[in-house]
This record gives sequence, structure tokens and C-alpha cells, in this order.
Amino acid sequence: MSSAAFLTLGCKLNYAETSTYRRGLVAAGWHVVDWRSKADLYIINTCTVTATSDSKSRNLVRKVGRVNPSADILVTGCSAALRPGDYSGMPGVRRVFGPGEKSRVVPFAIALHGGAAPAAEQEGPVFGAFSSGERTRSFLKVQDGCDNFCKYCTVPYARGRSRSLSVQECVGAAREIASLGMKEIVLTGVNTGDYGRGGPDGFMDLLRSLNAVEGIERYRISSIEPNLLTEDTVAWIASGTKFLPHFHIPLQSGCDRILAAMGRRYDTAFFGGRLDMVRKYMEKPGGLKVFFGIDVMAGLPGETDADFAESLEFIRRIRPAFIHAFPYSRRPGTPAASMKGQVDEEVKRERVRALEELSAELNADFTEANRGLKAKVLWEACHPDGTMSGYTENYIRAYAGSNPALVGEITDYEI
Repeated sequence: MSSAAFLTLGCKLNYAETSTYRRGLVAAGWHVVDWRSKADLYIINTCTVTATSDSKSRNLVRKVGRVNPSADILVTGCSAALRPGDYSGMPGVRRVFGPGEKSRVVPFAIALHGGAAPAAEQEGPVFGAFSSGERTRSFLKVQDGCDNFCKYCTVPYARGRSRSLSVQECVGAAREIASLGMKEIVLTGVNTGDYGRGGPDGFMDLLRSLNAVEGIERYRISSIEPNLLTEDTVAWIASGTKFLPHFHIPLQSGCDRILAAMGRRYDTAFFGGRLDMVRKYMEKPGGLKVFFGIDVMAGLPGETDADFAESLEFIRRIRPAFIHAFPYSRRPGTPAASMKGQVDEEVKRERVRALEELSAELNADFTEANRGLKAKVLWEACHPDGTMSGYTENYIRAYAGSNPALVGEITDYEI
């Protein structure tokens, strides 16, 4: 029996894809081991969102080669897609897979180790994937790629143009997830709300079909651009569906001048209006508040101290529950890389710290605003300290005394 180890950097899409590779090899009789255990084969899923991510990806491949010089290494993911030559000559690397070759990873691994590899299916519009490493929640990939070409971003080059799985494929994956005993699905993609672009089915067709899948009791929507979070969608979600009051929406900057310079397709007034609209439909007297997570990039080219102060003030005004803050990273080949006004690295770090402090403050305020409200918690795990934890519908972490029988169950809870 051949053994395999998996290492993943980057986003939830990468984790969903790695989990799918893993299931494919396990179904073929492979044994999964920790990467330090000198596996016969390593699949490394790389990330390129920042220069640090690229460096970590390359270092990880080199490290695996040192841990087990006789192993076969397969490299996939965004860094490999953009810079295949960085990896193809490394010791142990047998193949680097591009963005349109992900369905070939498992057949190639099996054939490499002398097995009867299944014929690689023709790659569809998007490689279908979902995560299955957790007992209660799965990340289901419904969309990939992006057509926005924001001036700082490499995603359209690494993952290609926007494309989607069919509704039937997504529903089939959701049913498989339900058969594994998981009750919650997070819909994920590069830009989830762009689902169905150019195809016969739109985002609402997907949501309605998934809502009918038996065994799945909760859905969350991640990575949706504000211009794609429409009033019709929100009104339907609020009408009594399985979709929860939790959205992750990229902002990137709370300064209109910077948003325009980076090619974002909205301004702060529009973004704030989207959040107000969602709250109007989904927040009822005595009911849970909506959890908004936002992405904010510190130190985009041309961002002055005044621009950053304006951004902080806007974020305070719209009151998200969480800020995913990270420094702008100069990516070769993007328009932003050659723009004037590049921000000093230490200034970027200081701005990230300020955003993280604001995030902690806003998250505490959000939790307090929900204090005493009735919620339902999907219990995820028991802990050595005698507690168990899970999440409310609006993504507040909840704790109770340990009860293993409740892991994977949903119960009432007072925040």
C-alpha cells in the first residue's frame, strides 16, 4: 500500500481541493500519513496571495525534499500555476499541475506508483471540490476564477476567468457531504456571488437547490463581492431558509480614492448601503445581529496617512464583526506593482496592527450586542479542559460543559 501526505497553504479553496485529492487516493487504497513520516508521495498545494506565500510554498517543497529525498512530490495551487519553473526543477518534484489540470492529480499519482490509474476525466469548467476533514462543517467550492482584474491581484492569472460548477454538481456534492454526517456547508469560491456567469443557472438557482438538500441544516456564504449581494438574494435568505446571517465581503479600503485607483467596482457609499440593506432584512427586534467579516488591505499603493485614517473611520461607521487585515504585497506583473507611492513595509505593519486592534474592539461590541439573545449552536468539538465549543448562526463562538454526544448536533443556546 502506497502512502501519501498532503500540505496546503492559502485559502479555503485550496483546502477543499486538497481534501478532494486525499479522498481520491484513499478510495484507491492509499494510506494517509503525516508529512514527517516519510510518505511515498507528497501533494503540496501552494499559494501566491503575497510574496511571503510564494516564499513559504517554495520552502515547503524544499523542506519535504530534505525530509524524504526518495519521495515523489506533486505540486499544485496558485503559486505553481503562476511560476511552474520555480518548482519543476526542485529535487523530488515529479510534476507541476496548472490550473486546468487539477482533475489529473490523483490519476497521475496512482499511475506513478504502478497502480491502475482511472482515466483522467476531461476537466470541466471548474474542478469540483469540498473539504471533509471536519466532523460538522464542509467548505464546498461552487465557483472559481475572477474577471475583475483588480490592479493589485494575481488571482485571475493564477485561477483563470470566472466559471462555475453546475447546480447539479453542487447539489450532488452537498448530498455527499450530508452522507458523511456533516450538517453545515460554507459556500466558497474566489467570488462566490459571481456563480453562474454566462451559464443557464444563476446564484439564486444554486441557493434554492441547495436549500432543498436533506441532511444539510445550515449554509454560510463566503467571499461575495458587495455588488453581487443583491436585494432579491437577501430578501429570499431572510424569508426563512437554511442560510445564516453571516457574510464575508471584501472591502480592501474604506477610502474612495484608493478603491478607484485599485479598480474596485464600488465606493464606500455603495458598500455601506449593502450592509444596511442586509441588516434591514435580516435583523429583527430581539433577534440575532448579522455577522459581517470584511477583508482590508493595508498600504495599497498611494495610501497616505489621511487615506488610512479615512478608511478606519468608515470601518467604524459600518461596524463589521471582524476584519481580516493584511499588508499589501507587491505582485510582479500587476499594475499596482509599478504604481508610484509604494508604502514602506513598517508603515504597512503599523496599519495592520491598527486594523487588528479595531477588529478586536468591533468583535467585542458585536458579541455584547448579541448578549442574552437566543441562538442555536452546532457543537463542533470537546476540549481537554472539560468544555465543548461550536458556533451560533451568526458565528459567535459558544462554550458549554463537555458532552461528546452533542458533537455534531444543534441545540438551543443563550449567548
